[in-house]
Amino acid sequence: MSGRHPIRSGTTQVVWGVPYGLTNWEKTLAEMFSDAGYATAMFGKWHLGDIPGRFPTDQGFDEFYGILNTTDESEYSTQIGFDQSILPVPHIQQSVRDGEINEVKPFDLETRRLIDTELTEKAIDFMGRQVEVGKPFFNFIPYTQPHLPSLPHPEFDGVTGHGPYADVHVEIDHQAGRILDAIDDLGIRDNTIVIWTSDNGPEVVEPWYGTSGYWSGHYFTAMEGSLRVPFLMRWPGQIEAGSKSNEIIHTVDLLPTLATAAGLDVPQDRIIDGVDQLPHLTGQTEASAREGFPAYNGDDMFAYKWRNWKVHLIEQRHALHPPQTLNVPQIYNLITDPKEEFDLVPQGFAASWVFPPVFGEIVKFQQSLVMEPPVPFGAPEPWTPQN
Repeated sequence: MSGRHPIRSGTTQVVWGVPYGLTNWEKTLAEMFSDAGYATAMFGKWHLGDIPGRFPTDQGFDEFYGILNTTDESEYSTQIGFDQSILPVPHIQQSVRDGEINEVKPFDLETRRLIDTELTEKAIDFMGRQVEVGKPFFNFIPYTQPHLPSLPHPEFDGVTGHGPYADVHVEIDHQAGRILDAIDDLGIRDNTIVIWTSDNGPEVVEPWYGTSGYWSGHYFTAMEGSLRVPFLMRWPGQIEAGSKSNEIIHTVDLLPTLATAAGLDVPQDRIIDGVDQLPHLTGQTEASAREGFPAYNGDDMFAYKWRNWKVHLIEQRHALHPPQTLNVPQIYNLITDPKEEFDLVPQGFAASWVFPPVFGEIVKFQQSLVMEPPVPFGAPEPWTPQN
């Protein structure tokens, strides 16, 4: 949302009982587009703040429908000993810009199965309304699937024969297809950028266990299976259909890239970690505009990915296992060893030449955190930098 790494914006963790999420001081993609006259809407999972000042409609969105926190909440009311006099039943919520957050209906295991269909229908309705009045739009649809509990819509339950997690992926594909069909039906295909991606790798908790396939790991680690996700982008006439790349593009690159595409300016009063990737995406350059990035888990840098190398500073191969600080960092060649199984350090320091450039990048990033101190976790609202 901000073009900034979570360590800068204080969004490194979610802890109940303290303010979390993006402070209202942060400038979001939605605010950038809204300031330029776009209609903005979000339908789905927010998880970037659940207090006044940090709702989606406080952060640039004209409309919001979905859940403010996690899909785990849908399980609460069915769990052993749940006491709604202590913790209210979670709800699906909605709001409009400058309006109150309103509870629509309980978010439970039944509505958990149905919500992504609702999100799709609301997103299609939003686009239709904007096309009717001739207004450009930014439509953000963070589906709640496949996060646990990965329960598919009843129409998709059992369709694959490989369990609910596989069924959910078929449902996601179907819902995304409905969005694309709607864009075609509205006659705006050639003038609409569509991005389909994820913020992390597969679910790790049984029985909703997913696979990262060619790579290793699940979310909440610095393993490649956690960090590497699909990224598909369609812009007819600008991005060649069927083109592919194995270059690194990071989520933070979305803000400056979309700003360039729409002819907008990125914020100049704060560090923006993202870089403009439009030249690479449109085929003007073969290489990405970035060579790597730090991989944080909470407030600690677990690894740094650089080109096709990964240097682990803290080892954690499984999200539910304790992390281990390494006396000597590990080096992995992600081309010959995509599952990060063979540390090259014990092999006679076989790739020790990678350490100097990687640690140069690490030090440069850490110096930037000194130059512009991060938003502290738990910062109250309102919050503004002191320097």
